[in-house]
Amino acid sequence: MMPITSRLTHAYRLSLIVAGVTAVASIIGLLYPTAIYPTADLRQAYVINDALNLIIGLPILLGSIWLARRGRMVGLLLWPGGLLYGLYNYTAYIFGMPLSFNVIAYLVIALLSVYALVELLKNMDKQAIQAQIAQTIPAKTTGWLLAVFGILFIGRAAAALVEAGSAQTTIPIIERGTLIADAILSLLWIVGGVLLLRRRPLGYAGGLGLLFAICMLFVGLILLLLLQPLVTAVPLVLTDIFVVAGMGLIVFIPFAFFVRGVTHT
Repeated sequence: MMPITSRLTHAYRLSLIVAGVTAVASIIGLLYPTAIYPTADLRQAYVINDALNLIIGLPILLGSIWLARRGRMVGLLLWPGGLLYGLYNYTAYIFGMPLSFNVIAYLVIALLSVYALVELLKNMDKQAIQAQIAQTIPAKTTGWLLAVFGILFIGRAAAALVEAGSAQTTIPIIERGTLIADAILSLLWIVGGVLLLRRRPLGYAGGLGLLFAICMLFVGLILLLLLQPLVTAVPLVLTDIFVVAGMGLIVFIPFAFFVRGVTHT
């Protein structure tokens, strides 16, 4: 039996709306790049990301919903990660682009993602989830990993802001969007890590989703680094790819153990 306190009807509907609007926004961005992204820098940053939203974002969200609908607890716990992946990307879009009609669509996706997350977590039986998986998942390792990654990414964002301030320069709008998205998701990682380290039920309910979001963002970044040289003038830098892959591996290992722990309960 699924560890929920009430039906997830609202979370399902909201998540499917998020998926639908994401699909439409991404397809429009791919079909009409010059209209949606009026500068070369914007196209370089976001056109491939539109493709990644279709290749990664939609499958992980819809796949986790499908598993949850089939009564699989692993789908229920992965579901927040699918929403967080989209929330991160569209936060970067919102703050990384000039205000326009399509930014309003991105804002709708972000707000609906937050609403769906709240509905989903609210209706999870967090105490039951903790009771079922507390002895089978690497809670301490996951908690420290989330906290450390959160601190590192917030530190990176803070360093960029300090550097820009000391040099009296303005951070490019695209980079600003990424930094804001990093900061928001990093705060969630830190909170989730602390909750797991303190053995709180909400930490067990949200921990796998947070790990899932990190893993998929690393996969997306690797694909971005591989695809950009094919469609833009950005060179292929293998060192960057190996560094990102190494960092991703650090997260994928506890993620795999977490999934195994959930599926073996």
